[in-house]
Amino acid sequence: MTMMICAGALGAACGNKAADFKYTVDQFADVKIIRYQVPGWDELSLQQKEYAYHLAEAAKWGRDILWDQNCKWNLQLRHAVEDVLENYAGDRKCSEFQAFTEYAKRLFFSNGIHHHYAEDKFFPTCSREYFVKLLDGVGRSGEADFLASYAFDPDVCPQRRSTASGVDIVESSSVNFYEGVNRDEVEAYYASIADPKDRKPISYGLNTKVVKENGVVVEKPWKVGGIYGPAIEKICAELELARKVAENDIQKRALGLLIEYYRTGDLRKWDDFNVEWVKDTIGTVDFVNGFVEDYNDPLGRKGAWEGHVNIKDAKASERSAILSANAQWFEDNSPVDPRFRKPKVKGVSAKVINAVCLAGDAYPATPIGINLPNADWIRRDHGSKSVTISNISHAYDYSAEEQPASVLTEFAWDDAEIARSKKYGSYASEIHTDLHECLGHGSGQLLKGVSATAMGEYSSTLEESRADLFGLYYAADPKLVELGIMPDLEAYKAEYDSFIRNGLMVQFNRVELGRPNTEAHMQDRKLIAEWCLQQGAADNVIEKKVRDGKTYFVINDYEALRGLFGKLLGEVQRIKSEGDYAAGKALVETYAVQIDPDLHKEVKDRYAALGLKPYGGFINPEIVPVQQAGVVVDYEIVYTDDYLGQMLEYGRKYGVL
Repeated sequence: MTMMICAGALGAACGNKAADFKYTVDQFADVKIIRYQVPGWDELSLQQKEYAYHLAEAAKWGRDILWDQNCKWNLQLRHAVEDVLENYAGDRKCSEFQAFTEYAKRLFFSNGIHHHYAEDKFFPTCSREYFVKLLDGVGRSGEADFLASYAFDPDVCPQRRSTASGVDIVESSSVNFYEGVNRDEVEAYYASIADPKDRKPISYGLNTKVVKENGVVVEKPWKVGGIYGPAIEKICAELELARKVAENDIQKRALGLLIEYYRTGDLRKWDDFNVEWVKDTIGTVDFVNGFVEDYNDPLGRKGAWEGHVNIKDAKASERSAILSANAQWFEDNSPVDPRFRKPKVKGVSAKVINAVCLAGDAYPATPIGINLPNADWIRRDHGSKSVTISNISHAYDYSAEEQPASVLTEFAWDDAEIARSKKYGSYASEIHTDLHECLGHGSGQLLKGVSATAMGEYSSTLEESRADLFGLYYAADPKLVELGIMPDLEAYKAEYDSFIRNGLMVQFNRVELGRPNTEAHMQDRKLIAEWCLQQGAADNVIEKKVRDGKTYFVINDYEALRGLFGKLLGEVQRIKSEGDYAAGKALVETYAVQIDPDLHKEVKDRYAALGLKPYGGFINPEIVPVQQAGVVVDYEIVYTDDYLGQMLEYGRKYGVL
C-alpha cells in the first residue's frame, strides 16, 4: 500500500536543505520534474553500495513491463517516439516539434498514453499530420497511421482503468491485464479456483494476464519463459549479483525466493519471499521489486510492476521505532468494534528511508510512504514493513520553495491557519504518513471467511481511507505528545487543516472540468472530508465560508472533527472486516466521486492564476561505478538534471521488450 502526494501540498520543509542544489529541473503541461538527494550514501560500505547498485539495476530492467501493463500498444508508441527524438533530421526548432517533444515528456512521465493520476487519455498538441510526418521521417511509415490513431483518437483506449457506472469495467479499461473476457467471466474464473477456507490464500491473479483460448478463460503468467520473460530474465540476473553481496543471510534467502518466484510464477513462492523479506529489520539497504500494487486493475487483483531501492535513515527512524514499539496500544485503543481489532499485532517494522532508485510504478511519480506486503494473512501472522520516504518528501518541499507562489496562502482562510501550517505543517504531515503507513495499513482484521478481494473495484479507495482515518484519528491523540512524537497538543491541527482543505477543494485542480474524481487516493481524501462536512453540519464542525467570491473550508471544532474521523474509521473497518460490498460501494459513490461543478471551476481558476504545476515527479541520480586498474573501488552518486536525457537513456539501455 502506498501514500501519494502532489507537488506543493506540503508546508515548510524539515531537514537541512543543501546549498546551491536546484531541485526543480523541468516543467511542462501539469508537471514539474524534481531531483532528490541521497543522504547517507557516503557512509555506506563498498559492499552496501554494490548491493544497492545491483538492486537499482534490477529495478530499472522492469520499466518496459509497466509500460506494457498500462496499455498493450504503449511500447510500440514509445519506441517510435524515441526514434523521432533521437534521429529526426528535420527542423527541431519549430513550434510543432516542440509540441511533439512536450507530448513525449508526458508519455514518459505517465509510462504511456494515460494521465498518471487521473487515468484519462491525454493527446498531442501538434497536428496529426505533423505526427505522421515525423514517423515517416524516421522510416516508420508502415505504422504511422496506426500510432496516430492510438495517440489522437479519443475513442481509442480512452481510460486506463474504467470506473464508470453501468459499463463492464474490465472491457472498458485499457490496462493490458485482460483480453477477450468480461467482468463476469473473470470473477467466475477466480471464484472457481479460490479456496474460501484457506487462511493463507495466495494473491490470486497478481502476476498473470487473463485471456480466453478456445472459449475457455485461462491465465498467462508473467515470468521467465512467459509474458515479460526477457525483462524478468534481466531482473533475475541483477538480483543474483545483488544476492552475492547482500548484507545478511535473511536478505540472501529472500532474494533467492524472489528469483525462484520470477522463474516459476508460483505465487506461493511470492508469499515465501514476502515472509522472509519482512524479517529483515537489521539491514541498511532495502528494496521493493515485483508485481505489487493493484490500484491500476479495475478488479483490484493484478499487480503493477514496481521497483524501489532505499537506505535507512537511522536518526529519523527513531520516531518510527517508537510507533512500532507501541503498535499494540494503538490497536487496542482504536475506535473500531473489538471484533475487528487484531488481538496481537505482529512484526510491525517501521523506519524512515531515503530513496536511491525509483522504478516502474514508482517512477517518475512516486509515493511518500509504503507499507508492504499487501497480503492480509502475512500481515496477520508475520507483520509488515512500513516506511516514510524522507528525501522524497523534503525534495517536494524544497521544490515548492523555489516556486513564485503558494497554494497555502491562496486557499487557507486566515493568517492563523497559515502560521500554523508554516510552524507545524510539514512535520505533522510526516507524522500522519508514519501513522498511515506504519500502523494504519497494518491495523484491523478480516472476519473468518471474508475474502481480501470482497470490496472489488472499491478496495483501494476504502483501504486508503482506512489508513488515512487511522492516521488522522491518532495524530490528535495526547499519546503522541507523551511519546515525544508530536511537539505539543496543537500541532495536529495543521494536518487537519491541510487534509480538509485538500480533500474538499484544492486537489480538484488536478481533475479536468466535467470529469469525476476517479483516482483512489483522491477518492479517499474526498470521501473522508465530504463525509465529515455533511455529518458535522448540524454542529458546524466544518464551515464553508465565502470571501471576495472565493470559497474556503474552516474547521470550527477540531475535537469534534476527530470524533467524526473515529466514527468513520469504525464504519470503514466494519465494511472491510465483514466484506460488506454494498455499504462500501454506497460510501464511495456517495462521497468520493462527484465534484461540485461550480466549486471545481473556481478551484481550477484560482490554481491556474498561481502558475504552479499540480504534479511532481522525479529523475533518479545515477549510481556510477568507479574503477581503478579494472577493479571497482567505489560507487558514486551523480545528480543528473536532464529529464528527457534520462528517459532516452533508459530506453536505450533497459529497453528489452
